[in-house]
Amino acid sequence: MIAALLTLIRRELMLAFGLGGGARGSSGFIMPIIFFLAVATIYPFAVGPDAQLLGRTGGGVIWVAALLASILPIDRLVQADVDQGMIDQYVVRGISEELIALAKTIGHWLSFGPPLMLAAVISAGLLGQTSEQLMIVEIGLAFATPALAALGVMIASLTAGLRHGAALGGLLLLPLAVPLLIFGAGSLAPGSQNGLMLLGAASLLLTVICPIAAGAAIRAGRE
Repeated sequence: MIAALLTLIRRELMLAFGLGGGARGSSGFIMPIIFFLAVATIYPFAVGPDAQLLGRTGGGVIWVAALLASILPIDRLVQADVDQGMIDQYVVRGISEELIALAKTIGHWLSFGPPLMLAAVISAGLLGQTSEQLMIVEIGLAFATPALAALGVMIASLTAGLRHGAALGGLLLLPLAVPLLIFGAGSLAPGSQNGLMLLGAASLLLTVICPIAAGAAIRAGRE
């Protein structure tokens, strides 16, 4: 099972980085990062050169941008494999739908989470964040991005095969990810000590539950 999981993760990474010849292409990880940096670049022009205002609100903007960026690859996570019959081939070979969903979650996170955390360093400079604020943001993103990846795979599994599945997926993901946004942005408030712990707990719960739900959704779609 471990060997099968590692093989599936490797395939997901190759597809995300445009090395597998699949439909996803390199935009699978580039577009969210470009969107994330674009938001951080445009926001200072919208609010003006007030450094104190940027310092107070910049952390929240990073969290909003991260949440919205996580929506972009949803339509390519599961639908392409369903269309190409890859899911059926995996199941015929004895690989469970839950294992497929877990591999997609890990692969999606590896292609999405670490690059987003690196981009946050640039964004923090553009948004006037201090080194202490940046450290809290990075820790929060390290906690939250696995849950965002798991939510993305679950939503992609639920909407696979539906018309306008990408738009529907975004509408479904946003309310489910709001607790991560609240806890993450709340951890930046002065004197807040529980935000990161609540964020870690919520992220752990979602990371465990979502692959199971995604596997059930893939199985239901096949039937």
